[in-house]
Amino acid sequence: METNFKNIHDKFKIRGVHYSKEHLLQLAYNFVKEGATYEQEIGKFLHQWLDDNDFVEVNTSGSTGTPKSIKISKQAMVNSALATGDFFGLKPSNSVLHCLPTQFIAGKMMLVRAMVLGLELDLVEPTTKPVFDVEKGYDFCAMIPLQLENTLQDCDQIKTIIVGGASVSNALKAKIKNINPHVYETYGMTETVTHIALKKLNNFRHAELVSASHFKLLPNISISTDARDCLVIDAPKLSKEKIITNDIVKIHSETEFEWLGRFDNVINSGGLKLFPEQIEAKLQNKIQSRFFMVSKPHETLGEQLVLVVEGSIDSIDASAFSELKKHEKPKQIFTLHTFIETASGKIHRKKTLELANRL
Repeated sequence: METNFKNIHDKFKIRGVHYSKEHLLQLAYNFVKEGATYEQEIGKFLHQWLDDNDFVEVNTSGSTGTPKSIKISKQAMVNSALATGDFFGLKPSNSVLHCLPTQFIAGKMMLVRAMVLGLELDLVEPTTKPVFDVEKGYDFCAMIPLQLENTLQDCDQIKTIIVGGASVSNALKAKIKNINPHVYETYGMTETVTHIALKKLNNFRHAELVSASHFKLLPNISISTDARDCLVIDAPKLSKEKIITNDIVKIHSETEFEWLGRFDNVINSGGLKLFPEQIEAKLQNKIQSRFFMVSKPHETLGEQLVLVVEGSIDSIDASAFSELKKHEKPKQIFTLHTFIETASGKIHRKKTLELANRL
């Protein structure tokens, strides 16, 4: 029998208290009227979840275009929660830490997972360094990379942490290599009702090292690629239509793929196809300021590689590019005092480059 979005699991708790549907509505009302800002967002979502509609309105992050509001089926969100629960073996009464902003899909899904799977949810303010009970054991938590970076010393009692919303740097991967929690990077977007695949980042068994760079699909997901080599997602329990992405991937099996970069960002320079994200990964430990690689038109190459840095060029050491291949080295370097960001805090590459070109 299919789990229905109208039902609240009898083991579901918020801050140690079980709420029926009626009492959860009252809690939502109290959060909106009297709660802290992050609790008000939780209250607004709970009102949406408990109304008579079979969908909720969700804001996209705007990382690949203008932020917009889209309608997502509540049943699709339930199905996503069930898939995550199955992947990680989450059981009723497992404890969960919620430290993400609820105005975006990842924060909403933490609440849905708790209501659907019967989890005991602790709510804390979604700051870049969340404050939580470090002595309490948590079975599951979702964070953005910066939150994980800032709370590494506090995470020993968390069993599993999923990380998304931005790429995980090589420096952070090195720091989490020997921590207790099992950390997974997520792949997904608002349209896929948060993640549809996960990549383990630490605590590897020997056999897992072979596929350490691969994302593994959640249940009931199948994938293919289009003529651009971009990922096409077939997830009938999440979306009625196939989702065509702009992410160039290499498919390794029916359940595994490797992410190479964004089609929008690929640079064709002198006949060579360059993936900015892969070059950026090589520079992550070399440049202290925020930066990204883009292209500019070039008379003979077609496109040339350009580095855009936030702050002063003094933040770049002369040896920063020593490990790059010849064609990976930027032909120009632009600096900007402050990067333009999307609504969710990601770097808006296109608008930032447009600003740099005007200076």
